[in-house]
Amino acid sequence: MSVGVVIVAAGRGLRLGGPVPKQFLDVGGLTILRRSVESFDRQASVDEIVVVLPPDLVADGADRVGATRRPCRVVAGGERRQDSVRLGLEALSPDVDVVLVHDAARPFVDDGLIDRVIQGAREHGVVVPAVPVRDTVKRVPPGESVVSETIARDEIWLAQTPQGFRRAIIAEAAVLGADAATATDDVSLAERLGHAVRVVPGNERNIKVTTEDDLNAARAAFAPAPRVGTGYDLHRLVEGRSLVLAGVVIPFDKGPLGHSDGDVVCHALVDAMLGGAGAGDIGQHFPNTDPRWKGAPGLDLLARANAVVASSGWAVASVDVTVVLERPKLAPHLAAIRQAIADVIDVPVDGISVKGKTNEGVDAVGRGEAIASHAVAVLTRRRA
Repeated sequence: MSVGVVIVAAGRGLRLGGPVPKQFLDVGGLTILRRSVESFDRQASVDEIVVVLPPDLVADGADRVGATRRPCRVVAGGERRQDSVRLGLEALSPDVDVVLVHDAARPFVDDGLIDRVIQGAREHGVVVPAVPVRDTVKRVPPGESVVSETIARDEIWLAQTPQGFRRAIIAEAAVLGADAATATDDVSLAERLGHAVRVVPGNERNIKVTTEDDLNAARAAFAPAPRVGTGYDLHRLVEGRSLVLAGVVIPFDKGPLGHSDGDVVCHALVDAMLGGAGAGDIGQHFPNTDPRWKGAPGLDLLARANAVVASSGWAVASVDVTVVLERPKLAPHLAAIRQAIADVIDVPVDGISVKGKTNEGVDAVGRGEAIASHAVAVLTRRRA
């Protein structure tokens, strides 16, 4: 039997609010719709997909859906959900025998659930994935606040999608749905026609994104793991050079010798940020053989590195910098250094840590002949 999937994404997400329909909101770098499409597109048992969009968004539907391995059509939906399902059903190939109908707003559907629904539809004709309720269920009449009945919770199941049908059954339900009152799901139309609807095990993770809390939970679940980059820089200290750290001039009789301004804080931080983004290092982007960077301010290089990080799809979440220097003491200048970094990389100042340490008289740094800096940057994926 050939399997076709109708993904219903024609709603406006009014309960969630906002100018963008919820199915087009970003969760972890992809829209909710794309994540739902991908769930079925990777299934070997699925042969084709139809995505139903709001009529005014069909023109750029291919871009909204993205590239797929399975044949995928985009069609305009109707006023009601059951109208959109009927239009999606009509777009499936004639040889499709089993039809799955899925809410685009359920991006957590997994392979096992899809397989159970397909198998159930083949065996029983129409199935709904569902999970049992955990809490006691109370009936409260609309507009009232007094409980009229306690319902036995072992009789209550929460329906999910995809819901599965043999083609003939959902075609019959679609005819009924064209004239029937609004149905909240597809199997309820099959129930009205007298078909026995079987329950297959759902998945409690397979939530429908409806509220702001749902959206935040989805974004947290799909968020890529943060990345961490490290950086290090060292320069000899010589007379006649200014000691500059993150653009802050520190009164001292020596400064770092280097092709640029020798700002070890910025240089170490640039390497940490680029490393976290997998975007090379400071020598690759700002080589000391290039006259453009001769005397370049460290904050300028930091701003340019931040742009590279952003173009790679990442954003700096926090940084931690340690400056190793025998003298002068940096404590009076740390607040200004932190603020300068925060302003350039657009991170709140409480996400910027800068510490000063000595090397206890050990090696060139301990003898006051050099200055060094270590940096760590934490990066998170930018929201599309």
